[in-house]
Amino acid sequence: MFTTRSVLLALAVASAAAPLALASAPPLRLVIVGGGDRPPAALARFVEWAGGKSARVLVLTWASGEPKESCEAIVAEMAPHGPGTTLCGPQATLDVKGKAAPLDAASRGLALEELSKATGVFFTGGDQARIMDVLADGELLAAVRRRHAQGVVFGGTSAGAAVMSLRMITGDGDWSVLDGDKVAVREGLGLVPGVIVDQHFVKRQRENRLFGLVLKHPEERGVGIDEDTALLVTNGRKAEVVGKGPVLLVDAKGNDRLVVTVVRSGQSFDLGKKP
Repeated sequence: MFTTRSVLLALAVASAAAPLALASAPPLRLVIVGGGDRPPAALARFVEWAGGKSARVLVLTWASGEPKESCEAIVAEMAPHGPGTTLCGPQATLDVKGKAAPLDAASRGLALEELSKATGVFFTGGDQARIMDVLADGELLAAVRRRHAQGVVFGGTSAGAAVMSLRMITGDGDWSVLDGDKVAVREGLGLVPGVIVDQHFVKRQRENRLFGLVLKHPEERGVGIDEDTALLVTNGRKAEVVGKGPVLLVDAKGNDRLVVTVVRSGQSFDLGKKP
């Protein structure tokens, strides 16, 4: 069950382990795209981090209602950047309401095998809840998190961006009010600790839901990534913006004060350092 206590525990464990991880493990890298067009600079960095000509990229389409088309689009956009291999992972099965189910035995085995070989994993857009529905399979979820901890670069766009934070916005709720209780969330991957990621941020005017969540959870930092824009993150701290739009950082200062920082393309900052 996703609870505030589970979030705080996960963040505490991540923080305690960080010095050792940085000293003994490869860099932990994320390419988080806010939706819309994927910036070529973001995909180029993803392929570079995944190993360039030696890269083996696994595209996971579990969020998408059109998995074949979604995967083919990502594969085509990555091709100019020269990855060694790019392949589509096993598809999720959707019910009549569009809800995903955990993978069947054959698909599950293939997903685990491909995860074990991948040097880069990229989640397509769609509905982020479907990703976590597939990852209700605890072993598969553990494998995803383990591969990231082992230095495999992870990326995602739109829904694939939302799933990066532990407190994942599902897309449901009432966003006409400034109230974190009205924003539906569930457990996400938690690959970027201490952060709540929101996507399509400026384009779709999603300030209310992120502002409300940060006021409710002031220990976490809101990161709103606009369309056609990506945030490149190393070790949960070093962050760089690429693309056309901005990234907005949202920090709580007391019960009724927020500090909003606009970071534009080409600028870098420390994701873990609040104002």
